[in-house]
Amino acid sequence: MKKVSLHQKVLISLLLAFAIGLFANYQRGSSETIEWVVWLIKSCEFVGKLFLNGLKMVVIPLVLTSVICGVAQIAGEKDFGRLGLKTLLLYSLTGIFAVATGLLCVNLFQPGHVDPEIKEAIIASQESSSLGSLEHALDTAENGWTNLIEIFHRMVPPNLFWAAVEGQLLGLICFGLLFGFFLGKIKEELRQSQLRFWQGLQEIILKLTHFILGFAPIGIFGLVTPTIAKSGLDTFWLMGGFALTVFLALGLHALVTLPLLLRVLGGISLRDHYRAMTPALLTAFSTASSSATLPVTMECTNERVGVSQKISGFTLPLGATLNMDGTALFECVVVIFLAQFFGVEMGWITQFFVVLLALLTSVGVAGIPSASLVAILVILQAVGFDDHAIATGVGMVYVVDRILDMSRTMINVLGDSCAAAIIGKSEGETGYYQNSSSLQG
Repeated sequence: MKKVSLHQKVLISLLLAFAIGLFANYQRGSSETIEWVVWLIKSCEFVGKLFLNGLKMVVIPLVLTSVICGVAQIAGEKDFGRLGLKTLLLYSLTGIFAVATGLLCVNLFQPGHVDPEIKEAIIASQESSSLGSLEHALDTAENGWTNLIEIFHRMVPPNLFWAAVEGQLLGLICFGLLFGFFLGKIKEELRQSQLRFWQGLQEIILKLTHFILGFAPIGIFGLVTPTIAKSGLDTFWLMGGFALTVFLALGLHALVTLPLLLRVLGGISLRDHYRAMTPALLTAFSTASSSATLPVTMECTNERVGVSQKISGFTLPLGATLNMDGTALFECVVVIFLAQFFGVEMGWITQFFVVLLALLTSVGVAGIPSASLVAILVILQAVGFDDHAIATGVGMVYVVDRILDMSRTMINVLGDSCAAAIIGKSEGETGYYQNSSSLQG
């Protein structure tokens, strides 16, 4: 009998989580069944957090060892500058396409132009259920630009161990780039001994990652079930037009733009790449965290796609922090949607300014708490929204944010993996997708 692969187990787990979560949400209003629903949610949250903590546990050592090993292997060659330039150009290209797709969809479907009665219902709904989010939004709005500027300070952390404890990937990546670069410049005998140490450490972390991934179906079930049980589908109907516009824009980017780039720049098949990256995409959807998904992304890119550790170790950690296609697209759609909703005139010049801000704020913003919130608030302030409109708008968007966050994280991870595959092909790597069933559960 054929063994069930990991991604098939994860898909089954997701379907069960949606089914049981919806049933639990339907039963929450009944006093007879409320106890088992509470027990289910608490149990799933425990399991889900345990799995997520396991993934986060290996993120810091995986990022550091991967960046150091990747850079050290190419630091003494001419490849370093070329590879860095390719990575930045490709990340910029996918980001521009993502934001342009979001801009096109939100202007074409205009989800912010709703019936006045529906508008009142949406505002009343979020005011009664999201008061804490609104107060937090106002507080965060006041510090939006300050927090954004802090991104550049985080690139050079005063204490590397503090950056690791706080999960500040941007600072660790910058340190890893510098460490790996100068490791490649020291004497050959010292370089080889240091490189063997870091490669050995990386191999241990990869084996530990593979062990944790064996629990992915259980962990993902624990993460998704409470979300569905608590929110159900009712909240999505109020903001349905907005949510559908975001889903459509993300879908176009994932099924049209990225496949075209794969085919044109890398000669890579859409079907082969998506099938190879399925475990990482499902994990990204479930965790809603590009950083937490990074171990799975690297595993799939190395083992299932066939990209070398030299390329993936350089591009993927950078992508998990700098390349946020889904986030940039989402920010753009949110701002234009709220402008339509509140009747704020926004011409093409202003929209172009929004595009630039969405691209800039999505770069490195993952290191900030409430990352998308901060970025959106900065853009809303920059285009002239007042504090009341900002707070109300953020409360509206957060009604449906969880499912959209899961979806845009999946696109972020997909964009990173596509870039790694394309860059690997451009560097002459061959033998892709020969081992796409290697991650067996």
